[in-house]
Amino acid sequence: MLSGAYTLLITPFDRGMQLDEEGLRSLVRRQVENGIHGIAPLGTTGENPALNEEEIKTVVEIVVDEANGKCKVSPDTCTNNLEVAIRRSNLYADLGCDYSVVFAPFLVKPTQEGMLNFFEQVASKSRIPIVIHNSMGRVGVELKPETYAKLAAHPNIVGTKEGNKLTDYLAKVILLTRDEDFAVFTAKDTPTYPLLYLGGNGVFTVAGNLIPKQMADLVNYCLDGERRKAEQIHSTYFRLFEALRIETNPMAVKEALNLMGLPAGGLRLPMTRLSETSRRILGKEMREVGLINVK
Repeated sequence: MLSGAYTLLITPFDRGMQLDEEGLRSLVRRQVENGIHGIAPLGTTGENPALNEEEIKTVVEIVVDEANGKCKVSPDTCTNNLEVAIRRSNLYADLGCDYSVVFAPFLVKPTQEGMLNFFEQVASKSRIPIVIHNSMGRVGVELKPETYAKLAAHPNIVGTKEGNKLTDYLAKVILLTRDEDFAVFTAKDTPTYPLLYLGGNGVFTVAGNLIPKQMADLVNYCLDGERRKAEQIHSTYFRLFEALRIETNPMAVKEALNLMGLPAGGLRLPMTRLSETSRRILGKEMREVGLINVK
């Protein structure tokens, strides 16, 4: 069973808004050097919908090359098209990835049966295991825990990146999948600590872009039973976790990386820069935890 902190890696752009390949390499090296368990490029944090197919392939090639087997690589298919999801999953397999993260089909608002069949077909045709990406806010519909129970029985579906932060929902998903080899990850930073103590397995983390070591430590401490150390990290960075979700992800995390002098660059439309009010809030929380010194 997989577990750990997987950073939802941003996609850096240069001044001409082209893929910053050297910047991406440096970001991946920083993740590896800080002990992150996995890197998850090409999700919504990685601006997947704004990338073309060639850029998607290049991003994965660079991440796999720089990770060099020192952490897991789990890109997101980020599509509502069955054929594309299968093709991307197998491209990721060919390029040396460990898992393919498969988004619940967005825009079309499928039924539970439709989502069940979609994930099962992708999993049956993917040459690497898949992780479900369930996100009500991005998709418009939500997998029910009972649907998870059916999906968890599939031998090539190994976990979920779950966007629902409600404790009772997460607890039921964990309960209904506990007899399968199925990992429950949160897709949000704020519930990481409580999820792990409910029996969850880790986090797909936005904050990991800024603080990979701390996010890896948070998961390690929880899994090792060092509760006080885990709680200290959770408490120290909780407001930063919230600030990184101001407006629409990845607007805040790219702003934060730029403030830290790390490769990030701008955002491709329709994403735009944070408002001045949000930048002030983000800057304040970053100063509070020592990530930047300037106002």
